Amino acid sequence: MPDRAERTSSGIPARPTMKDVAAAAGVGLKTVSRVVNGEPGVSEETADRVDAAIRELGFRRNDGARLLRQGSRTRSVGLILEDLADPFYAQLSRAVEEVARSHGSLLFTGSSAEDPARERELTLDFCARRVDGLIVVPTAADHGFLAPELAAGTAVVSIDRPMNGLTVDTVLSANRRGAAEGVGHLIRQGHRRIGYLGDDPAIFTAAERLAGYRQAMAEAGHGVDEAWLAMGRPEPVGIHLALDRMLSGPEAVTALMCGNNRTTVAVLRSLATRPGRTALVGFDDFELADMLPVPVTVVAQDPMLMGRMAAELLFRRLRGERAQAQRLEIPTRLVLRGSGELPC
Repeated sequence: MPDRAERTSSGIPARPTMKDVAAAAGVGLKTVSRVVNGEPGVSEETADRVDAAIRELGFRRNDGARLLRQGSRTRSVGLILEDLADPFYAQLSRAVEEVARSHGSLLFTGSSAEDPARERELTLDFCARRVDGLIVVPTAADHGFLAPELAAGTAVVSIDRPMNGLTVDTVLSANRRGAAEGVGHLIRQGHRRIGYLGDDPAIFTAAERLAGYRQAMAEAGHGVDEAWLAMGRPEPVGIHLALDRMLSGPEAVTALMCGNNRTTVAVLRSLATRPGRTALVGFDDFELADMLPVPVTVVAQDPMLMGRMAAELLFRRLRGERAQAQRLEIPTRLVLRGSGELPC
């Protein structure tokens, strides 16, 4: 069987083509096409020769190009998250991938880093590559720029946050209710002065969880001192300064509610350098939370279920479902681990 001599400008052997297979097998290009696509009209002996050439050369069919020529779906979907390195989004991504795989689709994933311009660029890049559908954790204030893609047949599902400017299927956690339940647990343990540390309030989930904190405090008849609140990115210096403020003076808080797993971890690191013990409940579970000297009570989300539901909604749309857009809210779960009692 002759060697394929074609190489790229860098000297690396070029990807084998059907023309290479035809030359190696001593057949016409149409014969190779029939074998590759499982069409009739080729003798068993010839098909064996073509298959041997395919294996020898390492040829792979370009499904994307073929499907685009036919105007068919590309059997691929895109997922745009805030940060794939976040354990919450890592689990969500895995669930979406499993559903996509079960439907014979490939998943492309990107992180927006909470940057609207980057989110828009990623989204439109995925659309330019003709993904069949998109699942997006929205960052931009307005997603009207996706309306033409939706009209062209690209399915879109919003996850973790609603999408402004576009009516699409949406899957959320019960953020407000979950935060209220976490604060309610602290109140039932006897706490009256409870601090809250959350993410940037411009983020939907952060605003909802802060609202849940305020709701639980109001329903218990407890006022909220604004000095007990710290909203912003979970950076160590900012967290440390916020705790200095909350934990000092005659009106110091006796307990803390954290708005997400990254904030909880940053708070725990700062608390480890301080005397005494402060009761704490975190929103989001995190690895080893149950193995700490004082295990951390958390309001646990279910990112795997969220990912599965969002992906199934997407593939329903791809199958042609035209029902009104759905908004699903996944319940959270309070996981009690004994960190909410009043400190000694």
